[in-house]
Amino acid sequence: MSGPPPARHAAPVLAILSAAALFGTTGTSQALGPAGTTPLGVGAVRLTLGALALLAMAWLNRPEGGRRWRAHVPTLLLGGLAVAVYQLGWFAGLRRTGVALGTVVGIGSGPVLAGLIHLALRRQALSGAWLAGTAATVAGAALLALRGAADGAVDGLGLLLVLVAVAGYVAYVELAQRALGRGLDPAGTMAGMFAAGALLLLPLLWLEPLGWLATGRGVAMALHLGLVTIGVAYSLYGWGLRFLPVPTVITLTLAEPLTAAVLGTALLGERLGAAGWLGAALIAAGLLLAARSTASSRRLRPEPQR
Repeated sequence: MSGPPPARHAAPVLAILSAAALFGTTGTSQALGPAGTTPLGVGAVRLTLGALALLAMAWLNRPEGGRRWRAHVPTLLLGGLAVAVYQLGWFAGLRRTGVALGTVVGIGSGPVLAGLIHLALRRQALSGAWLAGTAATVAGAALLALRGAADGAVDGLGLLLVLVAVAGYVAYVELAQRALGRGLDPAGTMAGMFAAGALLLLPLLWLEPLGWLATGRGVAMALHLGLVTIGVAYSLYGWGLRFLPVPTVITLTLAEPLTAAVLGTALLGERLGAAGWLGAALIAAGLLLAARSTASSRRLRPEPQR
């Protein structure tokens, strides 16, 4: 394989990488936010605002003749459930395992699970370039996640919650691609699933302390998390998902910890150290391999006819 991906192949790859970069600002935004926040409360506010942003974008970008939602309702509801499971499982799992160990388990299991589901559902082999790129990216992300980790007892329930969260994430992406393949536009797909997920997590807005929303920093953080890391990011993500196989999308999304590491170094005074910089280099190399594997993939699909 030689030469860069063609432009028509590069555009969806760039969309997913841009979305992942926006996802990677989440941790820095919370670190710069006000005191008194809780992971579940922040997650519920983020999902609610993000769903409202996606609904607004879906309305502004509605196709001619409107959308035929009825045929997609079961898929969107299941996708919303998967979104809620991912949010709850991830935040609750990291609370028990610690960020470092939980992130490593999530990073390592996501692409593997996506690849297994791809093989089971589509019976199509994964390319060697994807396998090599995924291995390098997972290894690099693990080095970044472990760069300051301390030894401690392993919480079995916490690890299980993280794995459940990853399964919810992969299920959401598969269901979103199914809706896209059946003719629903990206904006409608993202809006429908995140709206359903937000409704399921709505009780957390009454159960979690939200006094931080009365501060300027709290409002700024909430708007950034909801409008940027969900509204804008998942609009890009949905468009890219329309053209790329799920395993490739999930591997490319591992640009998120690379972005988080760069921001942590630049804005929060964190130090990567030799292992961290090696991890960053492995992620960059793995993302390049994954992107190149997409260029030769026959699974890139044209836009569905309306």
